Amino acid sequence: MSEASAAHDPRLSLSAAAARNLATATVTVPQFEEITPRWLHKLLPWVDVDGGVFRVNRVAKAAEGKPANEHGESKIELMTVNGGEPKLPSTFVDYEVDPREYHLSTIQAVLRTHTRVTDLYSNKIDQLREQVRLTVEAVKEREEWELINHSHFGLLKEVSAKQRINTRKGTVSPDDLDELLSLVWKKPAFFLAHPKAIAAFGREATRRGVPPPTVSLFGSPFITWRGIPLISSNKLPLDDKGVTSILLLRVGEAQQGVVGLQKAGVTGEVEPGLSVRYMGTNEHSIASHLVTRYFSAAVLTEDAIARLDNVSVNRYHEYQ
Repeated sequence: MSEASAAHDPRLSLSAAAARNLATATVTVPQFEEITPRWLHKLLPWVDVDGGVFRVNRVAKAAEGKPANEHGESKIELMTVNGGEPKLPSTFVDYEVDPREYHLSTIQAVLRTHTRVTDLYSNKIDQLREQVRLTVEAVKEREEWELINHSHFGLLKEVSAKQRINTRKGTVSPDDLDELLSLVWKKPAFFLAHPKAIAAFGREATRRGVPPPTVSLFGSPFITWRGIPLISSNKLPLDDKGVTSILLLRVGEAQQGVVGLQKAGVTGEVEPGLSVRYMGTNEHSIASHLVTRYFSAAVLTEDAIARLDNVSVNRYHEYQ
């Protein structure tokens, strides 16, 4: 392929015509509608993982016939002493022999830019910088989708059977969110829902005469229920019938909640866990940059997350 054809092939690099138009006809950076606020990434505490593997050690389940607590874990024998010198129980805490391992996942793309394009048409807007910025934004959007939907560590999949419930009547009501709160009652942090599900809840709450109050986070308003904010993400699946799910999370290592996993300090790092690495320039003057994000998520205990299914977003009301 000739140098000229490579410069105009959209599969290889930004075309000269598009770059020239940006450089001479506008003073605004390229706009990209796919970009969302990605609140989930901001609200998850992130843990730096050494060695690429994060292990979640838990107390072992009690063997059949052995004392167990309400969660089925090996019971720790204790005694309350009011006086005298009773014989104290002997005990120990038994751990799982095979802890759950979370391996970091990778999102990668090779960004190609023609050196002639970036040299000649970066007078007002840095062409390479904008190409990198938009590619990084796309990587982050994909990351949020994977955090929710990935087949191995996605939050929707990580909810245990006992932490899943269905709506009572199809549409999401205050009663349904209260049921979720009864499952994640130890310092719940936020609900995570599709924007249409949040709108549907707002309609139901308003119809009952309890319009949800709002709170400001990151400079934006969010509606709340019982003081817990409802955080929006369009990465939660919404099917053709308008049915989706809502998650409730507790977050943080100290709270035995949900945490994000990443590898910081990699070569070419532009922010923790995300790198842009120059790969060289080929014989067609195409410069390549490798964009990489290492990440995963871990649910430290089963009661750190709950899921409300069968949430319909298509119900509306007539008000007098």
